[in-house]
Amino acid sequence: MKTMAGSTQLAGMVSGIAAGAIRVVDLTETLRPEYPTIKLPPQFGQASPFVKRQISRYDEAGPAWYWNNFTMSEHTGTHFDAPVHWITGRDVANGSVDTIDPRRFIAPACVIDCAREVAADADFILSKELLLRWESAHGRIPAGSWVFLRSDWRKVAPPDNYTNTDENGAHSPGPDAEAVQWMIRERDVLGFGTECVGTDAGQAFRFELQYPCHHLMHGAGRYGLQCMTHLDRLPPTGAVIIAAPLKIEDGSGSPLRVLALVPADY
Repeated sequence: MKTMAGSTQLAGMVSGIAAGAIRVVDLTETLRPEYPTIKLPPQFGQASPFVKRQISRYDEAGPAWYWNNFTMSEHTGTHFDAPVHWITGRDVANGSVDTIDPRRFIAPACVIDCAREVAADADFILSKELLLRWESAHGRIPAGSWVFLRSDWRKVAPPDNYTNTDENGAHSPGPDAEAVQWMIRERDVLGFGTECVGTDAGQAFRFELQYPCHHLMHGAGRYGLQCMTHLDRLPPTGAVIIAAPLKIEDGSGSPLRVLALVPADY
């Protein structure tokens, strides 16, 4: 009976997608050579940008097939951060992308719309107080959910300066330490996601606890999603996220395709 019930639920979901009752929203940026890659201070190692090299395209190198080689870092484009990405998560059990329970790649999402605040201040900081206000309007954040900060970042960042960097560093939104601790301890979230190049604010290196989202989330065995797009197409609650990174041995993260299943009536 359990198997039959499960099959019925799965069949209903597939039918709902086919009939358009469930929309599939692609939250992923297209990987391309010009896609911006985070740059660290010059004393540190640097992430490789996306580079694609053709092997053959129906020619003498391969008359009937087209394919490419590509190189990039684990943290290029829309990507997943595993706990081992940060020093605080280095000893977390099942903390690399190849060891994470795959059930955790499918989860609900709560979308915190901060687009207006970010448009007014690119250095906007997400606080516990704002999260509580969001809950008063939309309900409690369920355990095991993603929390996404919607910033409509593509409308804010200069086209040629995605990280919005100047002589004082990057300027982009993110949560403060109190908000991150609250999401972990009080709401047991799965992780935190953003449309910006990092889950932390651009100026988080100046915080008393530097990079609190990376430090606390990964130390608690939670995950990050960066460089997403189209969060404006998701409801505050009700979307289901499919975010499965590549199964890289001992991988600290991975580019991936992030999909959202959304009720068509939203």
